[in-house]
Amino acid sequence: MIKKFITITLGFSTLLFCSPLQEAINNAKPYSTINLSKGRFEGHIIINKPIIIIGKNEKTIIDGMEKNTVITIKSPNVILENLTITGSGHRKEDFDSGITAEKADNLKIENCKITDSLYGIYIMMTKNALIKNNYITSKKEKIPLRGDGLKLWYCNNSLIQNNKFEKVRDINLAHSNNNTIQNNKFFNNRFATYLEMSHNNIIKNNLYKYNEVSIMLMGSKNIKVISNKVLSSKGVAGVGILMKEGTNLHFENNTVKYNAKAFYIDNKATERGMQRYIINNEISFNLEALHFHLLVSNNTIKRNKIHDNLDDVVKDLTGYPNRNNVVEYNYWGEYEGFDKNHDNIGDTPYVIYEYADRLWSYDPKIKFFYGNVVISLTNFLCKIAPFAEPILLLEDKKPVMF
Repeated sequence: MIKKFITITLGFSTLLFCSPLQEAINNAKPYSTINLSKGRFEGHIIINKPIIIIGKNEKTIIDGMEKNTVITIKSPNVILENLTITGSGHRKEDFDSGITAEKADNLKIENCKITDSLYGIYIMMTKNALIKNNYITSKKEKIPLRGDGLKLWYCNNSLIQNNKFEKVRDINLAHSNNNTIQNNKFFNNRFATYLEMSHNNIIKNNLYKYNEVSIMLMGSKNIKVISNKVLSSKGVAGVGILMKEGTNLHFENNTVKYNAKAFYIDNKATERGMQRYIINNEISFNLEALHFHLLVSNNTIKRNKIHDNLDDVVKDLTGYPNRNNVVEYNYWGEYEGFDKNHDNIGDTPYVIYEYADRLWSYDPKIKFFYGNVVISLTNFLCKIAPFAEPILLLEDKKPVMF
C-alpha cells in the first residue's frame, strides 16, 4: 500500500504544448501525490509507477480529445480522485476507455466523473480494486454502439460501491471472483450487472431502473443477490433477473417490480441438487413473475410475496419433468383458498398448472389481449374443462394468507 507521500502541485495548462501532466508523472517519484487545479489537461497519459492524482473538483478535466484511451495504468498502488475524465476514442477493437488498468493491484478510483468515453473503466488481471462514488456514462450512441461502463476481466477481491452507471452498454465481470457490488445505481443500460463465469460475488443494495436486463448470471456459482430494487426493465427482453445455468444462486430480500419478466431461469436438464434459492422477495406487478425456459426443477422458493403479476409461473418448453422443488410459505395474490383455522396458512395448496389450450402462454401477441372479456372467459373455461390433462408446474403446500 501507499505509505510515503510527496506532493506536486500542477496548475492549468493549455493543450498547445506537450502534456504537462504526463511530464509531471514521468518526473514524480513513486508514491508521490500530484494535485491538479481546475482546468483541462491533455489525456493519453500512462501511469507506470505507484502514484496519486487528485483533482480540485469536477472542473479538473483530463481530455482524450476523442482519440484512444484517456488514462492507462500499468502499475499497482495507483489512486485517482476528484477528476472528470472525458473524450476517449471510438474504436471498440482497441477498447478505447476513460481508464484502462492492467495488473494494477490496489487500484483506487474515487469521486471521478467519466463521460463521453466508449468504455468507462476497463480493468484486467487486478486484485483489490476500489471503484467508489463515480459517475460513468458512455458515448451518446444507441446501446449496441456503446462500450461497457465497467469491465472487469480476471479481477478478484474488488469493491464497486456508490457509483452511478447510466446509458452505457453493460457492466461486465468475466472470470472475476470474490467481488462486491453494492449501493450503486444502474439506469438505462443494456445488461446492468452481467456476471460471466464469475464466482463467489455479492450484489447488494443496488437500484436498477430502465435497463433491458438488470442482473444477468451466466455460468456463475455461489452468488448472493441481496436487498436490491429491480424496477421497470424495458426493451425486447425486459428481464429483471436472468440466470443461465449456474450453481448455488441466492436471491433474498429483493424487490422486483414492473418488469416484463421478473425472474428468467434457463437451467440444464442434467443439473442435480438444489441450485437456486428465491427467498423473501417482493415479486409484483410484472407480466411474468417466474419464467422457466427448460424445466422447473431444483428451486427453493420460500416466503416471497408474489402478487399482481399477469402470470405467476410460465414455462417455455414441454416434455421435461418438473421435480425437486421446495415451495412453501409464499403469499400468492391469485390464491383462492380459505384459512378456516386462522393460522395464516391456506387450507389447500396453491397449485399452478400449464394448460395446453392457453395459447397466450406461448404467443406474446395474444397475451396483449389478456384482459379482454373473451380471453378472460376462455381462460376460465380452460381451467374448469381443459381438453388435455394440465401439467403441474409448481405447488405451494403452505401458501401464506394475510
